[in-house]
Amino acid sequence: MYPRPFQYHRAGSLEEAVRMLEQTGDEARLLAGGQSLIPLMKLRLTSVRHLIDLNFIPGLSYTREENGVIRFGALTRHAEIEAAAAAQKIPILYDCAAGIADVQVRNRGTLGGSLAEADPSGDWAPCLLTLSTEVVCLGPQGERVVPLAEFITDAYTTVLGPAELVREVVVRRPGPMSGGAYLALKRAAPVYATASAAVQLTLADHDTCLDAGIALGAIGLTPIKAAEAEAELRGKQVTGKSLEAAAQAAMAAADPQSDKRGSAAYKRALVGVLVRRAAEIALRRPRGEAVEAGHIYA
Repeated sequence: MYPRPFQYHRAGSLEEAVRMLEQTGDEARLLAGGQSLIPLMKLRLTSVRHLIDLNFIPGLSYTREENGVIRFGALTRHAEIEAAAAAQKIPILYDCAAGIADVQVRNRGTLGGSLAEADPSGDWAPCLLTLSTEVVCLGPQGERVVPLAEFITDAYTTVLGPAELVREVVVRRPGPMSGGAYLALKRAAPVYATASAAVQLTLADHDTCLDAGIALGAIGLTPIKAAEAEAELRGKQVTGKSLEAAAQAAMAAADPQSDKRGSAAYKRALVGVLVRRAAEIALRRPRGEAVEAGHIYA
């Protein structure tokens, strides 16, 4: 099927893209990687009268490490993050980037587009929620910085205004003795996950958790920050018992719906398994162990 007719606009700068959004109104859409938008247009599931292409704006794809933070341009591709030395120093970022869909999607899809899409099944939001992450937005009134925890408000809904866009994503590097892991269960590479879990731990010593970040994906209308599960680990010795308590708390926080990927009960049980496995990997990585994580296919 072909998309409905639309007008194509090529932005030369982010400021020009903002002006175009103001001028074209509600039926305008931004084209970043296009991995979600183009299929929706071809299936005529979204109405687009004006397509504003960001891909010819120079300098929007970058990974920069400075003053303890990593800055990602809005059009930084998943594959670029996978290959970036700065991202590989934070294993949870590598896990996420390397596991997204297939190589074709990773070469086109963008970090900024993924967060702005706010798909409940997306990978980046739960991963980045376990880290200190901010989204830099640009609109008619200038720039503003929004913590990621406040950026996504509902399924496919963010705090972005009608003429506002994502300019940059800023991630603060975790401290020493920190490790994380991102795990997602999928039926196949091109499809979204049945459930996913991201765990980032900072250790005070070999097995005592100083701080914990746990987030869940694909089991609610938005990514879920599992605060009760974090509390089961924070400030405590990490043992089989505390890991099980964290897994149970994460299961209680989950809000899955039954669909073709599985029943709500199955997804809730899956969350517990993924959180425990991700936490075990996150615990081993600061100790210098090379442990693989990423997507599980079943």
